[in-house]
Amino acid sequence: MFDYDKWQEIFNTIRKNKLRTFLTALGVFWGIFMLIVLMGAGTGFQNGVFAEIGGMAKNSIFVWPGRTTMPYMGFQPGRRVRLTTEDIRAIESNMEKEIKYISPRLWVPSGEISYKENKGAFDVRGDTPDLLHIDAIVLESGRFLNELDIAKKRKIAIIGKRVKEQLYDKEEDPLGTYIKIQGMDFLVVGTIKSDRSGENGQDDEKTIFLPLTTAQQIRNSPNHIDWFVCAIGNEYSAIAAEENIKTLLKRRHKIHPDDPQGFWSNNMEENMQNIMGLFTGIKVMVWFVGIGSLLFGIIGVGNIMLIIVKDRTKEIGIRKAMGATPRSIISMILLESVFITTVAGYLGLVVSIGIVYAMKVAAGTGVDMFRNPEINLSVGIGALVVLVVAGALTGLVPAIQAANVNPVVALKDE
Repeated sequence: MFDYDKWQEIFNTIRKNKLRTFLTALGVFWGIFMLIVLMGAGTGFQNGVFAEIGGMAKNSIFVWPGRTTMPYMGFQPGRRVRLTTEDIRAIESNMEKEIKYISPRLWVPSGEISYKENKGAFDVRGDTPDLLHIDAIVLESGRFLNELDIAKKRKIAIIGKRVKEQLYDKEEDPLGTYIKIQGMDFLVVGTIKSDRSGENGQDDEKTIFLPLTTAQQIRNSPNHIDWFVCAIGNEYSAIAAEENIKTLLKRRHKIHPDDPQGFWSNNMEENMQNIMGLFTGIKVMVWFVGIGSLLFGIIGVGNIMLIIVKDRTKEIGIRKAMGATPRSIISMILLESVFITTVAGYLGLVVSIGIVYAMKVAAGTGVDMFRNPEINLSVGIGALVVLVVAGALTGLVPAIQAANVNPVVALKDE
């Protein structure tokens, strides 16, 4: 039952000790505030990193040639390595089980690209159909490359979203139109957009994709490729496959097995492991700081309640002399502790949620490495409940001390 007199006494005590109450509440407020804000910032950073990766196959491997640094089999160091389509066939043949998709790629020097009166400079690459299953690109309209395009060396092009925006009017459909690349007409059969954010996503959407064989013909390099990307089956390790691929290529190109620069590579599986390790460390740090802040707040509540009991020793003695029961005294001290903890914790939760939302609005989509900060509301509510329970427990010790005060001793207290 609601006891108006008891609550009136609690509020009177709070009004008389504004500074002490404020400092107690600040410790609790700061504890839950830090936990929620740090959690939101951590998820915002994680979402930003994953948005940078987008739909890129998480078990993909990029491989490109370098320049040898060690003599081997009569060859001097400094030899530039060139990849060929025969290398790709050898990889497919020797690693048929491990490799799910593989896409050799070739840059095409394009100069100025035009459609009617509109012109622009874009990246032009020769690719293969498998790229759509590996890279973070999504077909927006039309179709992507197919095997017939490769076999017949067709002059067709798939353009990125930003290429479309720059060369075409807003309402114009690019499908079925021709763009000029190096003075030659290419039929546009599809458009793509990127599934990742930041500069990588913009680069994807500023690209024009041609059949690999067509690109080789334009460059007059029938077998040449610049680099390739492949995706490994989920049941195999991309890290092990990366070493096997480089070993095979070094053997084919007569490069010393220990030469670190004959071939370069980038392994998304290894990158993801490093990223997940980083986020695990961030989560541990967030919880360490957050729980530490909560503990300081709880300890602060206990200390302040001890001071309150000491300051009110005479008052408590008078209450006991007038017949107040230990239960009523304990409940009064506990209610004050729980009330301060609940109000301060709730304010900390509300303000921290507001700060996280403000970060979300401020970041928008313009910050590459920070996106859509989120909090688990159940964690916030759980932390608030823990604070309230802990506040009650920390207030219990001074409350019991107050209940055990000897009225005669208390009345003598100065």
